Amino acid sequence: MSLSSLRVGRRRSAILPTLVIVAIMIVAFAILTSVWTDRLWYGSFGYASVFSKMLLTRIGLFVSFGLIMATCVVANAAIAYRLRPRLGAQVPTSPLLERYREMLESRFVWVLVAIGTVVGLFAGGAASGHVLEYLAWRNATPFGITSPRFKLDVGFFVFAYPWWRFALSFVFSVLVFSAIAAAIVHYTMGGLRFSGPQRGGSKAAQAHLSILVGLAVLVKGFSYWFDQYELAIDRSNRLFTGISYTADNATVTAKMILAIIAGICALLFFANALLRRWMVPTIGLVLLLLSAIVLGLVYPGAVQYFSVRPDEPDKERRYIQANIEATRAAYAVDKVEISDYSAKTTATAGQLRADAEALPGIRLIDPNVVGPAYEQLQQVRGYYSFPKLLDVDRYTIANKETDAVVAVREMDLSGIEDNWNNRKTVYTHGYGLVAAYGNQRQPGGEPQWIAKDIPPTGLIEEHEPRIYFGELHGQRPDQYSIVGAPAGTPPIELDTPGGGEGGNPKTYTYTGKGGVEIGNLWNRLLYAAKFADVNILLSDRVNSASKLIYDRTPRQLVQGAAPWLKVDGDVYPAVVDGRIVWIADGYTTSNSYPNSERVNLNQVTSDAQTSAGGPVVAQPQDDVNYMRNSVKAVVDAYDGSVKLYAWDEADPMLKAWTAAFPNVVQPKSAISQDLLDHLRYPQDFFKVQRQILARYHMTNPDNWYQRSSLWDVPNDPVAGASSQTKESPFYLSVKWPGDENPIFSLTSSYVPDKRSNLASYMAVNADASNPEYGRMRILQMSDTTQIDGPGQSFNAMTTNETVADRLRPFLNQGAASATFGNLLTLPMGGGLLYVTPVYTQRQGSTGSYPALRFVVVRFGQSVGIGDTLQQALDQVFQGSSGGTTDEGGAASGDTPSGEADNPAASRALNEASAAFDAANKALKAGDLGTYQKKMEEANAAVKRAKSALGR
Repeated sequence: MSLSSLRVGRRRSAILPTLVIVAIMIVAFAILTSVWTDRLWYGSFGYASVFSKMLLTRIGLFVSFGLIMATCVVANAAIAYRLRPRLGAQVPTSPLLERYREMLESRFVWVLVAIGTVVGLFAGGAASGHVLEYLAWRNATPFGITSPRFKLDVGFFVFAYPWWRFALSFVFSVLVFSAIAAAIVHYTMGGLRFSGPQRGGSKAAQAHLSILVGLAVLVKGFSYWFDQYELAIDRSNRLFTGISYTADNATVTAKMILAIIAGICALLFFANALLRRWMVPTIGLVLLLLSAIVLGLVYPGAVQYFSVRPDEPDKERRYIQANIEATRAAYAVDKVEISDYSAKTTATAGQLRADAEALPGIRLIDPNVVGPAYEQLQQVRGYYSFPKLLDVDRYTIANKETDAVVAVREMDLSGIEDNWNNRKTVYTHGYGLVAAYGNQRQPGGEPQWIAKDIPPTGLIEEHEPRIYFGELHGQRPDQYSIVGAPAGTPPIELDTPGGGEGGNPKTYTYTGKGGVEIGNLWNRLLYAAKFADVNILLSDRVNSASKLIYDRTPRQLVQGAAPWLKVDGDVYPAVVDGRIVWIADGYTTSNSYPNSERVNLNQVTSDAQTSAGGPVVAQPQDDVNYMRNSVKAVVDAYDGSVKLYAWDEADPMLKAWTAAFPNVVQPKSAISQDLLDHLRYPQDFFKVQRQILARYHMTNPDNWYQRSSLWDVPNDPVAGASSQTKESPFYLSVKWPGDENPIFSLTSSYVPDKRSNLASYMAVNADASNPEYGRMRILQMSDTTQIDGPGQSFNAMTTNETVADRLRPFLNQGAASATFGNLLTLPMGGGLLYVTPVYTQRQGSTGSYPALRFVVVRFGQSVGIGDTLQQALDQVFQGSSGGTTDEGGAASGDTPSGEADNPAASRALNEASAAFDAANKALKAGDLGTYQKKMEEANAAVKRAKSALGR
């Protein structure tokens, strides 16, 4: 061999180790980047302890379970190697097996290290995924409720059972992998033979494998015994979740017998370690498998078919009763109040006099429709935006609680030039909360503002208006902002479009405590790697005081602070104690509450709102059979600080999690009165409860079995006949029959299963400051009189001749189109009142928006339409409804002061629309000078339009 070829060989031999080392370093740096930046992110909003607890617990599980698996497998492989025949195999073997034997003998330690590393990594990774189950088990809290069949506290099923189930499966896996590893080594080293005249194996090999298999079978026996508890949360029964007659009288017995048979089989394998007669334990194992088929499938099936099915209602009665009681308790609907309601269907004059106080609470501004109006009237600049679906809240205006439709003006980067400095350091935050009366409008149909404009003006207390943390800006991982600067540095963040010198935009420097500090080179390097953005390292705008804000949506922050919670799909903004905050509801859930019916969260929380593609989202595809609104969470929109408050302090799951994460959740008493006034009953919890009550309002087992009064949530009638989306619940101020005053409530209606008439009406007290918060009531319609449901009523309203005549100009491809708002159902006048607003919108213009034009009302068979709710009600109730709706109350600045010049106003609005379009084009092109000029022209045109309308 030449010297040159030797050098080439050495170079080639050095390349592979170098590449391996480089690959390991890259993977290690990627892991370090992910873990370290997560730590910094948690610390930026004050929950580093949660990160540490989760990380250390995950590492502990990974290491301990990985070591257990690796140690057992490696130890048994080493034992098998030590027990190898001293003289090797005594019979001829294949050349391939000989090579394997030689390799194993020469590199045995490295083989053990490789095997241990592989199985340890897999086992540790699997165990680390059960961190929440482990923490729940370690901090279990009794429920104080005993399961009827096993006489065990419910806490055993909720906290202990999932963890012990995993532990048993892990031990079984350890023994199986150990047996496989030992068998391979025995076979390779000649201690085990499957063919030839000396088929079998050495005494030591047979004894070793017999003990391992026997232990695995013994653990399987424990699993069979433990399986009886799964019957309490099993859904294999076609009727309900939980113990059934067959499970109680056949399956439980079968599990116990199988456990005994498995124990006997294990003893046979242990005996085989001395006897070495594989036929006997093998027969025992075959009998165990046959018994599992006969006792686990055939026997329960025979009992179900021949004994239960002919008398199913009688045999299952007490088990159905247990399921009903457990389900109603698990979903907190056991105290629902159901009363019969003989709804009137004839409208008479003055019929709403007793309910007159509730008429101003009928919400006409639909938060699902008026988003574009907020966009056009309050967007101010193209780089701001509002969510597609707005929120409903309450504010005290002039000493009177008022329902309000609210949204915050967030940053929208889609209209910004694709420039790194602009996107990351200039356009960093939104500005201001916008609110409108729920029951009022301006003369032109626009919302009547409570708070508006930049800087904010109106009737809501003065507050910090900047929005750094919100629902829109930050939905994607790459939508981060770099903020902050040393004292004395000129500000560069765009704050408001005007207010600066010479009428230029006003700038600002973030001073909040939120955000990750990236002033040092190490943090900058980590985040440059995390976002694959070298500008973080190179830009001079990243300075010693810079902070990086990312993963900034309220749901992300709450989920990070409390990973054991599920967060409601509708997070809403409010002004609380001088700050704009996001309020979110957190749920503790379980899928192992004994005998409680299991539901899919995604299915029961999906409705018209979640299908609209806005910020309201459905829950994940998780099955649960226990749920509590245990936590109210608040996220500061300026600095991202998160506060968690215990709400259902009696919830055992909340107690367990607060023990696992101490000092994370504040007590309920820490909630300020101002915050309490804005808390409300959560939508997703209500959706789950209404789905449960669709069947579990029936507490008689016979009625439940017969499905004689099964209800269903109606499809959203406004979405169209072909739509299968469920109607969303509505926040309304409702005066319940017999009550003195209206109450802010969350409402829904039911129709009979596969029918369209109204079955019942449901409402829950949604005002958290009310002593009766959470009181759930249902009005059940009389069986003697059919009351039209939402779909039937909407059809009657839209096909009514008078309504059709009023809306015809907007429904036949005219210059404007009509859109129906939400169909509200209210118990009034001794019957059911249906109300839907109608919005009109000019077509063919980018500056158009929906304006409230009509209101349609139905009571019984009477339908009315008017320019106002008052007009429509008076039509329905023979000239006088008996109350006033208070739809006036426009602010003095918005009240018409003279005769309107409609043609002039129309010309001015067209000019404003054209100017807005030109301004948007200039902004996208980066021409800020033209943008400012066109915006001034648009604002001037809007003022001319208002003047022409006498305003």
